[in-house]
Amino acid sequence: MTTTPRASYRTTAGPPANSGWVTGLALFAGVMMLVNGILDFCQGIVAVLTNDLIVTTPRYAFRFDATSWGWIHIVLGALVALAGLGVLRGALWGRVAGIALASLSAISAFLWLPYYPVWNLVVIALDVFVIWALCVYRKDDSVL
Repeated sequence: MTTTPRASYRTTAGPPANSGWVTGLALFAGVMMLVNGILDFCQGIVAVLTNDLIVTTPRYAFRFDATSWGWIHIVLGALVALAGLGVLRGALWGRVAGIALASLSAISAFLWLPYYPVWNLVVIALDVFVIWALCVYRKDDSVL
C-alpha cells in the first residue's frame, strides 16, 4: 500500500514572506486603527472648533472641558493613524505602538462616553478587537 502525502494547510498563495505587507488579523487591525485615528482626529477638531455641538449628560462622574479633550483626540487620533500605517507595513514598532495606543484610545473613549455614548461603546469594542488582533499576530502566519 502506498501512502499519498497529505496536502499542507499552507499554500503558496498570497504575498511572499518578505513583501513587507501584512494579511489577516493584522490587516484588520491596521485598517481599523487608520479609520479610528482619522475619525478621532475629526472628532477632536469638532470639539475644539465648535464647543457648542458637544452635549453632555448631567451627573456624570468624569467632567472635562470639551476643548481640552478635543486636543487630546487630535493628538491621539494622529498617533493611532500613524501606528495603523506601521501595522499595515508589517513593522514591529507599529504593532507595539498599536497595542499601547489602542489601549489609550479605549480609555479615552470611556472617559468621553457622556458626549457620544453609542459611538464610544463601538470604539471601545473595536479597540479591544484591535488589541487582540495585534497580540495574536505572528509574522510566520502572514503567508497562508
